[in-house]
This record gives sequence, structure tokens and C-alpha cells, in this order.
Amino acid sequence: MASLLFLPHTARTPTPRAATPRPRAAGTVTCGPRDNRGPLQRGRSLSTEAIHAVQSLKRLTAADRSPSSARGAASASLGRLLRADLLAAMAELQRQGHWSLALAALHVARAEPWYRPDPELYATFVSSSPSSDPAAGPAVDALVEAFLDEKETRGVGGRVAAPSEGPWEGEDVYKLTRLARALVAKGRARAAWRVYEAAVRRGGLEVDEYMYRVMARGMKRLGLEAEAAEVEADFAEWEARVSPPARHVLDEMRARGEGSETATAAASSL
Repeated sequence: MASLLFLPHTARTPTPRAATPRPRAAGTVTCGPRDNRGPLQRGRSLSTEAIHAVQSLKRLTAADRSPSSARGAASASLGRLLRADLLAAMAELQRQGHWSLALAALHVARAEPWYRPDPELYATFVSSSPSSDPAAGPAVDALVEAFLDEKETRGVGGRVAAPSEGPWEGEDVYKLTRLARALVAKGRARAAWRVYEAAVRRGGLEVDEYMYRVMARGMKRLGLEAEAAEVEADFAEWEARVSPPARHVLDEMRARGEGSETATAAASSL
């Protein structure tokens, strides 16, 4: 029997210890947002100039956000921005809930040569207006009046309309419907009716069935029964003018279908 003295000696491998986390020092700053703004959404980016302009506007109006003060500060902060930066700054102010400052930015945009009275732009302002602020409703009504005045003077595309064409000729019906729908959603029935009356009834803009339905249902829901009846009458007139050609096409398709079924039945009986 071999002695135990001659057995090979094996060295013990040390067991690795789990790394103990270092204690965090008091006052350590972790990664996180530096203010209350949410992350930028996909498809929207602010340039450095636009970010600085928004921050400057908020600093200048921190103590006084009256309309006159906000307009002066917006002119000083945003007046040198390019079109894309000014529109992005305007949208960012609405997203952060600074609706009055966004209105001041819109006042700056109105003085630019590229500006045009776009109903989609005004629809975003109506949709972002604070419902809890009692002053927001009259401000929305004034915003609509300014939009209609601009349409009368500038026409479509920011140019002065020729005497032979109306200011609503060539307007995007989808954008106008979006503005009317936003006004109805905010309960501004009179403002929505002003837009419909100016564009459709007096302006002669050819709209689609969806616009009529939005206005008829909205006027009924908001208590304007007489205006709702007028919209329904306009819709009936439009339907009588537009539907017969479509109905004629459907009748032809139905006749062709019935003829093919009769031919198939006759061939199968042989």
C-alpha cells in the first residue's frame, strides 16, 4: 500500500467572490431628464437655434405673460428663426402646454413673407387650447376671426386672390374639415359655423360628405338646431347633384352582373 506521502499534491483553486457594489456617495447625480419636458417624438426634431429661442422666450416671459409682453418677447426671441425652426418652436410650445406663448409665436409668423392662412395650422391651435382656462374659448373665437380675415385678404397660398377667383378656391377640404371638427370638439359652435358659412355657403368651396356630417351632427349636439337644418339642406342639395352619376354607374354594374348570371345559368342548363 502506497504511503500517503507519495500522493500528488493538488493546489486549491480559490473560489471567486461576488463583486460587492460600491456604496453610492450622497448627492450622486444619475442620468435623467433635466426638466419636465418629455422626450421628443419620432419625426420631430428641434434645431439648436429653435431650442435656444424657446428657452429664451420662456425666460423673458417668466414674470409677465400678458399678451403684449409675450408678443414682444416672441418677436425678440423667434424673429430671426427660419420657417422650419419657427414652426417647430411653435409646435413645441403647444406640446409643453404654453399655449399663450405659442399664440405669440403665431403672431411672429404672420409677419413673415412665407406665411399663409393654413387651416391645419389653426386646427392644431384649437385642439391644443386648454379646456380648463375660461379665457381660452374667447381666444379661440378671436383666432378663427383672424383666420377668416386673412383668407379674405391673402387668399390661397399666401397670395392676394385675383378678382376673378374667390379666396377659398383651391383650399384643402381635409384641412378645413379638421379645423371644423376641432372647433366642434371644443364646443365652439359659433366659430365652427362661421368657418362653414364663409367657406362653403358664401365661398362656394366644394366639400365632401364627411364635412356635412361633421357640421350637421356638431350643430345639433351643441344646440344650434337652425344651423344644423341648413347644413342638412346643403347636404341634400349636394347629394342630389353628386349622387345621380354614381347611381348610374352602379346600375350599369348591376345590370352587367345580372346578365352574366343569366348567361351562366343558361349554359349550365344545356
